[in-house]
Amino acid sequence: MDAKLDYLVSSFNTRIAELQDLVVARNMYHASSITDLSAVDTTLKAMELQLQQIKDRLREETLAVPKAKKLIQASLQQQQKLQSMSAYAPSYLPEREKVMHQDNSSCSVKEEPTKQDHSFGIQEPKEEPAPLPKEKKGRGSPPLWYITANELDSLSSYMRGRLTLDKVNAAISDMAAYAEANAQLITAPRKKLTESTLEKALEIREIGMAEAVKGKHFFLETDVKGPTLKLDNTGKAILTVLRHLGRLSESRIGHHRVFVLLRPQ
Repeated sequence: MDAKLDYLVSSFNTRIAELQDLVVARNMYHASSITDLSAVDTTLKAMELQLQQIKDRLREETLAVPKAKKLIQASLQQQQKLQSMSAYAPSYLPEREKVMHQDNSSCSVKEEPTKQDHSFGIQEPKEEPAPLPKEKKGRGSPPLWYITANELDSLSSYMRGRLTLDKVNAAISDMAAYAEANAQLITAPRKKLTESTLEKALEIREIGMAEAVKGKHFFLETDVKGPTLKLDNTGKAILTVLRHLGRLSESRIGHHRVFVLLRPQ
């Protein structure tokens, strides 16, 4: 490109020199040729202006080249980051709200109207229920540590079976939803718990105080209700794979089988 521009500039310079020679020589001709030479002079000035514009444009393009190179380099780096992220993200992500709605549909605020006894006489004081054991807050959102295709391929064919990357990662989303539902039961005020959820909240809080799960996100075997992870042969295989890959740990607390979500090492 630079060679072509140099050739173009050289051609213009040659043409300008020829026209300048014609202008110098105009006094050598009859007065009738002055009009023609004036037209040539006008053309010459126009060509000089055009040449200057080309030079200015060339200078601007030259200054823009380093910026364009930096932009291309930044775009390539961003592309590499996105490709790296896509390797860890499954192609299917189930909506967590659906699972949460199934597990916590009865966790809505229950406003109990104040019962007034208008009968006369002395009323016996009602026993207040024992306060719920307090649990430390600030667990944050459950982790979603999806597995990669390389991790799945590293398993033996016997352990992997017919499991796919999307199915295992969808099960991880289900487990995060179970853990989030339990975390909400732990931190929910008593007035927001119904009679049907109060018993489970007490049980979950008692389990959450155990040393093996304290301060961690966990779910029970009884929480496993889909939509992807179920207590069938496929679901048991998924749990085995995730324990092997360091995404889960399993504990027995009371009569419950408890799974704790782990960050991969």
